[in-house]
Amino acid sequence: MLTRLIPPPVALLIGIGLMYGLSHLWPTTTVEWSGLPWVAGVFFAAGVGLMLAAVWSLWRAHTTIDPFRPERASHLVTTGIYRLSRNPIYLGDALLLTGAAFWLGQPLGLIVVVLFVLFIDRFQVRGEEAALERHFGERFGRYRDQTRRWL
Repeated sequence: MLTRLIPPPVALLIGIGLMYGLSHLWPTTTVEWSGLPWVAGVFFAAGVGLMLAAVWSLWRAHTTIDPFRPERASHLVTTGIYRLSRNPIYLGDALLLTGAAFWLGQPLGLIVVVLFVLFIDRFQVRGEEAALERHFGERFGRYRDQTRRWL
């Protein structure tokens, strides 16, 4: 059963808001370096690219992208980016958050990334995986055993 505490996109926005707040509450922890926007850009591009690749794979398989209704999945997608990660969209979210930490020059923001990953893993991913296992049975079990949850 999914906990459905906070939708993943909302959790992402909360994480960005927390980082922004950290950068204003503790400005002395902010790092200034001219290369930070470039590093942030790499993380942003990687996160968006990963998410687009995942959505493309799901779209091509004509299956749902709704994180609260994994039982509506018409196909178990194990190709494309899903060969490398069972959760590329959430991994993309984590990369976007990492990019935000670099953009803001806020090393404490990396704690927010860790908290986001722990939150999503506990309150979203585990429920999705249980639903997919009920829906696809042994096929999902084999996929789970062969493909890492995150990386």
